[in-house]
Amino acid sequence: MTAIEVQGLTKRYGPDTVVDDLSFTVSPGQVTGFLGPNGAGKSTTMKMIMGLAAPTQGSATIGGRHYRDLPVPLTEVGALLDAGAVHGSRRAYDHLLALAVSNGLPRRRVDEVLALTGLEGVAGKRAGGFSLGMRQRLGIAATLLGDPRVLIFDEPVNGLDPEGIRWIRDFMRSLAHEGRAVLVSSHLMGEMAQTADHLVVIGRGRLIADTSVSEFLRANGEGTVLVRTSERSDFALRLTAAGATVREGLESSLVVSGMTSHEIGKLAAYHGIALSELTPQQASLEDAFMELTKDSVEYQGAAA
Repeated sequence: MTAIEVQGLTKRYGPDTVVDDLSFTVSPGQVTGFLGPNGAGKSTTMKMIMGLAAPTQGSATIGGRHYRDLPVPLTEVGALLDAGAVHGSRRAYDHLLALAVSNGLPRRRVDEVLALTGLEGVAGKRAGGFSLGMRQRLGIAATLLGDPRVLIFDEPVNGLDPEGIRWIRDFMRSLAHEGRAVLVSSHLMGEMAQTADHLVVIGRGRLIADTSVSEFLRANGEGTVLVRTSERSDFALRLTAAGATVREGLESSLVVSGMTSHEIGKLAAYHGIALSELTPQQASLEDAFMELTKDSVEYQGAAA
């Protein structure tokens, strides 16, 4: 089984350390989400894995070998780092054929990956006229030409419509279910919550978390409780006095953090306040991510 192994990876550009002693593993059979704020070093790390940037220290290997040492790289690892990296005047079929021939791959693979990505009907059209979703599919088709056991995708769903996002999500999961190692970076936390099995989170080039999605939420996501009552203002004051954090929710509700639903119910009963709703809310991946990386954000907007 082929995995990506990153060990002590460091990249400096002059005085700036972009990636700082980073270590993690992308295991076969699962989708690993690669998360971090802008400027965290995700793209630089992916470039070092692919041999497009030389590390200052440390190593990144695929199946125990550096990318430069792979005899036919396309049969070991496929990567989509820039969906726009295709000549606009070249037809989709010809783009894939050139990649196949230059890597010693059989021509039949072109037809096979066009079918896998749903591009058979536009194989003869020029890539310059493709929508963003079609260019993403063409890029994915290129990554699959050599039937690699490792796949790397950098922001594959950016700018796509819901249908395109769902297709790529399901496709990445199907690739992992075949036993491949899939590494995908994204800023869309809701999408990662539905796609990834494992998360690697970095900030300012350093590792912050390396864990399963469920454990990440348990460790970093503080859940809230949705409360409704006809005595909203009075109960909000009593909750705050008891140490909870309270904010207004939709449709005259209260969103309470810092207390469990059991504790809130006991407080309401003690003060004789009737509740019409008391519903625990699980923290989202976005909430957990924002909490964990709040000290690693390079640029922050003013509070609303």
